[in-house]
Amino acid sequence: MYRENYINSLRAEMVATVEKNLTPAAKEYGYSDVPLESTIKWRPMVLIIGNYSSGKSTLINEFMGADIQAIGQAPTDDSFTIITYGDAADDNQEIQVTQERDGKFLLNDPDYPFEILKKHGQRFAAHFRLKKVNSPFLKNLALIDTPGMLDSITERDRGYNYQEVIGDLAQLADLVLVLFDPHKAGTVRESHTSLRETITSRTFEDRVLFVLNRIDECSSLSDLLQVYGTLCWNLSQITGRKDIPSILLTYSSRAAQNYVTPDGNRGFLHNLENQRQKLKNSVLDAPRYRLDNLATFVETHAERLDLLMEAILSYRKQLRRFNGRFGAIGIMISLIAGIAAIFTGASAGLLSGFYDPVAIGAGGVATCLCMVFWMLAPLRYFKSVFHRNYLKNIDKRIPLDTQTRKDNWQAVRELTYKYLKKTNGRFRLRNVKQQYADVHQVFVEGTREIRKALNELSNIKFDEAATAPGETATEPENNEDSSHAQAPGHSTPLSTS
Repeated sequence: MYRENYINSLRAEMVATVEKNLTPAAKEYGYSDVPLESTIKWRPMVLIIGNYSSGKSTLINEFMGADIQAIGQAPTDDSFTIITYGDAADDNQEIQVTQERDGKFLLNDPDYPFEILKKHGQRFAAHFRLKKVNSPFLKNLALIDTPGMLDSITERDRGYNYQEVIGDLAQLADLVLVLFDPHKAGTVRESHTSLRETITSRTFEDRVLFVLNRIDECSSLSDLLQVYGTLCWNLSQITGRKDIPSILLTYSSRAAQNYVTPDGNRGFLHNLENQRQKLKNSVLDAPRYRLDNLATFVETHAERLDLLMEAILSYRKQLRRFNGRFGAIGIMISLIAGIAAIFTGASAGLLSGFYDPVAIGAGGVATCLCMVFWMLAPLRYFKSVFHRNYLKNIDKRIPLDTQTRKDNWQAVRELTYKYLKKTNGRFRLRNVKQQYADVHQVFVEGTREIRKALNELSNIKFDEAATAPGETATEPENNEDSSHAQAPGHSTPLSTS
């Protein structure tokens, strides 16, 4: 279909732009340990996090239409599980796991975007796995199930930094589901940290969906309202938002049939909408927002890298001014030293006069010696002072006149500091300028072209073929060029040189 080909073409060009223009700078200056494009090449992903008893596994099983994940009241699974689509040998075969692979396979296979997680070590790899399931639900997306959050668990207990892993996965995901249950609406320590620090710094607010699950286990409507109010209050305090975030109220119909409250009162559920289907639709909609998320990915990283390299070039610009100023001082001092040498020699009778060639030569030698000394000692000392002062006051060295620049600077400040400290300000200016030009082009022109292409995409109806007015709509030929179809009047959405 023309629309689908356009989407595939646009997505491929965004990946190519990141690979060509952003990744070289990102790896050079420590912005990313892995190629940036490796995290956006795969299918849309939905990250599911929550307390250990919040019903994540039950929810996933309902989405799949089969019991894929183990369920239970106590913690049953301490692994990060990537659940993606796997073809079955027989189309009529029941839904089941068709393939399982371990963490080492996932972390080292370039077809998957998880190379960024290698840094978390072998203990994490042992708690990371892949499941392929022949469920139609997964044809256009993948789910990421996570270990339940606890109160008393520590990094030493897990053997890896749980919050860092959650942050990296949230950065990869197109949607993050945060599940709570009525028994822990106050949130546990790990979920508090995830919501207050990890998720907010690694993804965008509009990609996070809060879910109060297992509401069928509330003893009454009054009990549910109290739980809901407690959760709203805690979320407002944790997230720092003025408004109350949207919270879906859900429960498993199958589980509700088997759950009996102490007083047997189940009447209040009939007065509530089980928003399970709404939640499912939100998950299925994740692929629709994939292009928008990719566009935001390119814009965000281009803007941050642009600012990082602007700061590095600003250092060299100010260093050049410093060298010019102190170089002029050194020349003046050296000239004075040369004149002083001639005057001293003439006064002592060692030279016949100020204009004697020997006197001029002696003065020249004294000037050169003084200049060499200036460059080897005082100038080097003052440059080290300049370098220390620059790093000490690095926040004042570039203009931060908008909130956007302030936010981006917070993301790259430490990287800029580390790079300048590591190199001691010595780097190949020509290379930096070339990389800055590539990044700046994406930041200024590429992101604008992306949004233009997305606007054109919104005007292309589903199943619409590229036809001129009055022509008969036809399907594009099934050849190699069909995957590069473009909207009428638009060529090469992300043209970069």
